Amino acid sequence: MKKAVFVALDYDNQKEVQKLLANLGRPEETYIKIGMELYYHYGAGLVTSLVKQGYHIFLDLKLHDIPNTVYQAARQIAHLGVYCTTIHALGGSEMITAAKNGLKDGTAQGSEVPKLLAVTELTSITAKVLSTEQNCSLSMPEQVVSLAQTAKKAGADGVICSPLEVKNLRKKIGSDFLYVTPGIRLTNKSNDDQKRIATPQKAKEFGSSAIVVGRPITQAKNPAQIYHEIKKEFE
Repeated sequence: MKKAVFVALDYDNQKEVQKLLANLGRPEETYIKIGMELYYHYGAGLVTSLVKQGYHIFLDLKLHDIPNTVYQAARQIAHLGVYCTTIHALGGSEMITAAKNGLKDGTAQGSEVPKLLAVTELTSITAKVLSTEQNCSLSMPEQVVSLAQTAKKAGADGVICSPLEVKNLRKKIGSDFLYVTPGIRLTNKSNDDQKRIATPQKAKEFGSSAIVVGRPITQAKNPAQIYHEIKKEFE
């Protein structure tokens, strides 16, 4: 995976999407994330349209269901020609393997299989929530490592994790795995609902394979300027 900055398109309005993309640069050099809000509003048609334009699409739907259902969903996702997609590592090894097989079986011959990224613990989850609501006896670092190990053994290409966890994961899991990190904020921005965050520079130092940035770009007065500043800082 290219050391990319994925722009999370935090919109439910296609006109706003096109307005932003027009200012980011050439489609073939631009990496974007489509999440639930945008996908559930416009569906697969928007994804295939952007893929045809040359954009690298990170389709972030976080699949989490029984293995057969996830297999079928992943197979349909592969038909769209996306660059990567997500599942929840908490779904277990059988579900992760099913997702990987679905992506393989749904990819046209000669095309690249979408990368499968497993979500460990959401960056909005704190150690207190992990303990008191998920009833997990492991510490946050231990839990994230455990989920990443499961994901790797089951065939995932990488994980979605906090940038603060990448150094430890690289030691425990290895460098032959992708570490894609949301929770990226500029130093003068609020944390919003993200709890485990870092700047683009810190994410680079920690060893993130790629970063995901939404609101700091999409809610900026000059989104393109902030985007290029973040790219320069990270890449």
